[in-house]
Amino acid sequence: MNPGTFTGIKYIKGKSGHIDSYSPVDGEFIGSVELTSARDYNAVIAKAQKAFKVWRTVPAPKRGDIVRQYGDALRENKDALGRLVSYEMGKSLQEGWGEVQEMIDICDFAVGLSRQLYGLSMHSERPSHRMYEQWHPLGIVGIISAFNFPVAVWAWNAMIAMVCGDVCVWKGSEKTPLCTVACQNILKNVLKSNKVPEGICSVVTGDYTVGEMMTTDTRIPMISATGSTRMGRIVGTTVAQRLGKSLLELGGNNAIIITPNADLNLVLSGAVFGAVGTCGQRCTSTRRLIIHESQYDAVKKILRKAYRQLQIGNPLNPKMHVGPLIDKDAVNAYLETIKRVKEEGGKFLVSGGVLNGKGYESGCYVKPCVAEIHADAKIVQHETFAPILYLLKYSGDLQEAIAIQNNVPQGLSSAIMTTNLREAELFLSSAGSDCGIANVNIGTSGAEIGGAFGGEKETGGGRESGSDAWKAYMRRQTNTINYSTEVPLAQGIEFNL
Repeated sequence: MNPGTFTGIKYIKGKSGHIDSYSPVDGEFIGSVELTSARDYNAVIAKAQKAFKVWRTVPAPKRGDIVRQYGDALRENKDALGRLVSYEMGKSLQEGWGEVQEMIDICDFAVGLSRQLYGLSMHSERPSHRMYEQWHPLGIVGIISAFNFPVAVWAWNAMIAMVCGDVCVWKGSEKTPLCTVACQNILKNVLKSNKVPEGICSVVTGDYTVGEMMTTDTRIPMISATGSTRMGRIVGTTVAQRLGKSLLELGGNNAIIITPNADLNLVLSGAVFGAVGTCGQRCTSTRRLIIHESQYDAVKKILRKAYRQLQIGNPLNPKMHVGPLIDKDAVNAYLETIKRVKEEGGKFLVSGGVLNGKGYESGCYVKPCVAEIHADAKIVQHETFAPILYLLKYSGDLQEAIAIQNNVPQGLSSAIMTTNLREAELFLSSAGSDCGIANVNIGTSGAEIGGAFGGEKETGGGRESGSDAWKAYMRRQTNTINYSTEVPLAQGIEFNL
């Protein structure tokens, strides 16, 4: 594929260093992007500080209109940008287009939000006083995103932050740098046509060292970081030491509970896409099926049949269900996990392995696999970013299944398959799933932008996208106005001079 066919991309080869992007689809070189030096980084931050002084004074609905225009620009570039996402990251073309659609959707959401940044009005205990609260922008929001959603997660953060009056500095994944550059160039054209400062949204490129510049920088009051739990511990600790704010979206180890009352047709569609979509490289990917013994053999049968029908290959071919893993490191992690499953007594219902030969020259294509294993196995506690699905059996009531589901360090997404109302309500109650997302009769993957996205425990506790997640990007201010001729004190305190 000729990367020059994509619109909105400018390829840069730096004098002092650059990132070369190779596609996991076919191993071909796509392009190079210049690395951000410390000097360049400071220039970007200085420009962002200057832009913030202007942007925060623009009325929020006007800011929303600029975000609307970006959404329209994404509509015009949806096909090309979706193909770039698919080619550089390796997800299916349908998922690539879907990711750009998520960007469009969050733009639409942000436009409406720009007229709904509400504060509360409160009654004062003092006569002739009025109390209310309002929300102000924080300043610079640093966004660190991961390779698996190379464009959408940035948009979740940046579009909301922009209508809130913040400016953004984005470090995209070094594994998908051209996706970052493409999004930035499309936005740059929108900002230029509106004659607003370019520094409202900026990009820095590089590895973890650039991320360290951001997390230690007191000029950035908030860091939103998506990645592994290991990365999140470092980011959270570093930002907390300087009393900054952090929004963390980290690992997931997501389960679907299949009760005796489950509709197995729903299990098939929800579980299979959840397990193999994006080649298992979603933080919401389904890692565990917790199956009641009465349904266990039936579920095994439908999974074995479904996995035989999976088409693995070039994700730009619409007939393919599964593309490659992102790189050879991911392949090695996949193989190591398979080894550990066997060492811990697991047996494979559907065997895994690396695919070779014509169409698989990049060495990043693997077989989605399914393993039967005990719920207490140590490997089950671990998240591997690959298409490996664990089957766990339970024989008691729903409380037993919920306990198995919750008995992992992560707490992002969860689901139950049941036609029983009592089971569904128990699962959603405070005695049920401990995850940030809990679904009934759909899978763990495929969250919509209207709801707040995020999880608990080692998932980090952050919330992005919809609902009232916008409050994370702003600072709350409580105001009291005295319109009397006296200054009475609260709590009836008297102070007479």
